[in-house]
Amino acid sequence: MTAPPVLQNVKVAVDNCIFTVVDGRLQVLLIRMRKKPFEGMWALPGGLIDEGESLRDAAARILKEQAGVSGLYLEQLYSFDGRKRDPEGRVVSVAYYSLVPPVGLALGTTPKYEAVRFWDCDERPRELAYDHEAILGYAQARLQAKVQYTNVMWSLLPPRFTLRELQTAYEGVLNRGLDKRNFRKKILSLGLLRASGKKSKGSRHRPAMLYQFASQAPTAVEVF
Repeated sequence: MTAPPVLQNVKVAVDNCIFTVVDGRLQVLLIRMRKKPFEGMWALPGGLIDEGESLRDAAARILKEQAGVSGLYLEQLYSFDGRKRDPEGRVVSVAYYSLVPPVGLALGTTPKYEAVRFWDCDERPRELAYDHEAILGYAQARLQAKVQYTNVMWSLLPPRFTLRELQTAYEGVLNRGLDKRNFRKKILSLGLLRASGKKSKGSRHRPAMLYQFASQAPTAVEVF
């Protein structure tokens, strides 16, 4: 006699690592939990997908709700399916990461959370709710690899920027210094940038040429 099929009770959630770079430091958006057993702890923004909602739409919704932006870089990262990752039951999380410039952000929270803010990745709380420590580590490693062979850095910068600002952003993501002369020679040789014809204003440094990415279409290129 064939045994009846076992009905699964598995929920699907999306967690989104939202990164930016401020003053040469990679930062990630975290929310502070209200509900037990993670009350008072920080976590990545996320939640269950809505009925009829795709995974990507859910990740984009979280980006809009928490950072007030849309239409920016969003990439699926990995699936996290630990049986005990959520104390309320079996929840499989599909993680994404998003890249946003440090301007024009409108952080917002919901009744689920006490607070929302960007944290320096090296100075954030050491213990995050759920398995978000593992998700964040995975996302940071993916981002560090991605900026070295694609033009994805455009997502972390305003539309126009100086070469100094571009180098500082790379250093923030890679968490290491770069030689100024070598960096500029290499980045200008790749065809990723074009001069805007305008110069920076209101800086303590001499006015510098402002550049912009020639294209935001995904491009494979050996930056480093």
